[in-house]
Amino acid sequence: MDIQGYCAPGFEALYDAFAANFRDHGDVGASFCAVQEGEVVASLWAGTTDRAGTQDFEEDTLVNVFSSSKGILALIALQQVAAGNLDLDLPVAHYWPDFAQAGKSLVTGRQLLSHRSGVIAFSEKVADDLIYDWDRALQQVAATTPWWEPGSQQGYSPFLYGWTVGGLIEAASGRTVRDLYRSGIGDPLELDGGFGAVGHRSTHIADVGPLKKPLPELRDNAIGRSIKEDRQGPVATAFTNPVSLMMGTNGDAWRSALIPAANGHFSARDLAAVYGDLASDAPQLLSSGTLADATQEQTRGQDAILQTDVAFGCGFLKSGAAQDLAFGGPRGFGHPGAGGSVGFADPEVEVGFGYVTSRMGQSLFMDQRAVGLKDCLYRLI
Repeated sequence: MDIQGYCAPGFEALYDAFAANFRDHGDVGASFCAVQEGEVVASLWAGTTDRAGTQDFEEDTLVNVFSSSKGILALIALQQVAAGNLDLDLPVAHYWPDFAQAGKSLVTGRQLLSHRSGVIAFSEKVADDLIYDWDRALQQVAATTPWWEPGSQQGYSPFLYGWTVGGLIEAASGRTVRDLYRSGIGDPLELDGGFGAVGHRSTHIADVGPLKKPLPELRDNAIGRSIKEDRQGPVATAFTNPVSLMMGTNGDAWRSALIPAANGHFSARDLAAVYGDLASDAPQLLSSGTLADATQEQTRGQDAILQTDVAFGCGFLKSGAAQDLAFGGPRGFGHPGAGGSVGFADPEVEVGFGYVTSRMGQSLFMDQRAVGLKDCLYRLI
C-alpha cells in the first residue's frame, strides 16, 4: 500500500500504524490526521474511493462520518450559546413553539444535547423519504412523543438528535444549520467538507461499504442483540425507523440532504482541525468559558440505547476507561461514528485527532483501526 502524506520528525511510527490498517484490518481507503499545539504532526492518506478501485483517495477526500457529525452540530449549538442567541436551560419550545407537542413542553436544549430528552426515535412509523426533507422531518420531530419522561434517564438519539438540535439552532438563530456551519466553522478553518456532500471545498467523495472481513469486537455487541430481541423496542426503532436511515448512504438523495446527526462528510484533517482548535489554550471557534461548561459531564450511566455505560457533556462523549471510548486523557471529548470514523480533542496535551474510513466496521465506537493510531500517537507524545 502506497501511503501518502507527512509525519513530523519523531512521529514517523504513525506511517507504520496507518499502513497496518490496510495490511491487517481491511482498510481500502482512509485518512488520518493529528494536530498538537496547533501544528499538524501527521496527515496520512491511502487507497481508493470507489468500488472499482480506480480513484485515488486524497487528503481532502470526504467520507460520510455518520455520528461523528454530532460533535460538529453540537459545536454550532454552543456557538449560538456563546453569541447569546440560545440558553440551553430554557425549554426548546421557548424558541420552537411547535416542539411543545406530545409532552415535550419542558424539554430543554441541555437535555437534547446530553441525550436526556427521551426523544430518541419517531414514535410512529414514518415514510422512508422523510429523512431527505428537512422541513417535514422537523414537523415530524415536533409531533413525536418522548419514549420516557424527559430527564428521567439517559438514552442516545442516533438520528433524531440532528433534527431536534438542528431545529432548535435554526429557531434560536433565524439562520440555517448549513449557513451557521459555513460561517462559524467551515470558513474560519478552511475545512474540506460539511453536512451532506455538496457545496464544499472538496469534490472528492468516497463510497462507503462494509469491511470484507469484520474486525474482532472490542466490546460485546449488546446493541445488535437488543435489536434482535425486540424489533419494536426503542433500540431497534431508533436505528431503523425509517429503514432508509441505514441504507442508500452512497446515493444522491442522502448526499444532498441535511441529516446532521449522520450525514456529515469530512476529511480526517477537517476533524483534526476542529478538535485541535478546541483542545488549544485559546480556541478560535468557541470561548474557553463556554467550552469548559459544555465539556463538563452532564450525565453518566447505562445508556438505554447504546446499552453500555457512557458519559456525555453537551453534545460530546466524554473520555472513558474502555479503549474504544478513551479520547486520550480524562479531559478528552469527541464523537465516534458508526463504522469507525472519529474525531476527538485532548486538552491535556492539546491534541486534535481525526480518522475517517470508507470501510465500515460493526462498532458504533472506535475500532481497532482508530485505537491503533491513537495508541501509537500517545506513545510518541
